[in-house]
Amino acid sequence: MRRYWVPSEAIEGDSVRLTGDTLHHIRDVCRMYAGSKFEVLHDNQAYLVEIVSESKHESRARVLEKRMIAPRPKPDLVLVMAIPRFPVFEAVIEKAVELGVARIQPVFSEFSFIRTQDAVLEKKRPRWEKIVQSATQQSGRGDWMRIEPAMPLSAALEGLNRSPGAKGLFAYEGEGVLSAKVALEKMNPGEAGGDILQECQVFIGAEGGFSSKEVELFREFGLAPVTLGSQVLRVETACVALVSILKYHFDQMR
Repeated sequence: MRRYWVPSEAIEGDSVRLTGDTLHHIRDVCRMYAGSKFEVLHDNQAYLVEIVSESKHESRARVLEKRMIAPRPKPDLVLVMAIPRFPVFEAVIEKAVELGVARIQPVFSEFSFIRTQDAVLEKKRPRWEKIVQSATQQSGRGDWMRIEPAMPLSAALEGLNRSPGAKGLFAYEGEGVLSAKVALEKMNPGEAGGDILQECQVFIGAEGGFSSKEVELFREFGLAPVTLGSQVLRVETACVALVSILKYHFDQMR
């Protein structure tokens, strides 16, 4: 069964209006015409629909069935990434959607591919949103993974510090690191500052990792450094590995 993500304004009661890029993909790429059935996704709901009418710039589909998609379990998993090379970042976006990451927070660091605010990031956003949409449709996910505007690493740490019910850890290869298992046990995943843990933020460095100065900054904010083994992992591999470990630890693979 093919699935397509649609904006909220496309759903009109028992009818779905298909236009623009969504219509182009359904009609011209996937060859779906009158009588074709598929699912459209939005806001943790899946609608089984059938195309009933077509015009040059619009198709109409009627809703045959509706089902709820289970919401993502808590805590939310957040990737806080020092901006890597764009092909690497795009690979991470796709896998993060499939693994159920709630959002990605890009940050500027000493070794990030872009180290200050740059208009090129916003120019890339439409492409990134298309990657999110494609991965959402492929995986059948019911919500939209957000890609936040980039900010300095220090601002992201300050935001984490102000967030009740949120804790974090960072991937680092150096002295004094903990295994992910030990770090999560020390995090006390059932509680964060007396509140139920709502969000777990994972800080991942760009190519080259984090500088010694940034490592000290993490420690000042009380974040545990974790290792993923003796091998040096690529950025995209580290992201997939840590998110998978967290999903298993928080029993989110059921």
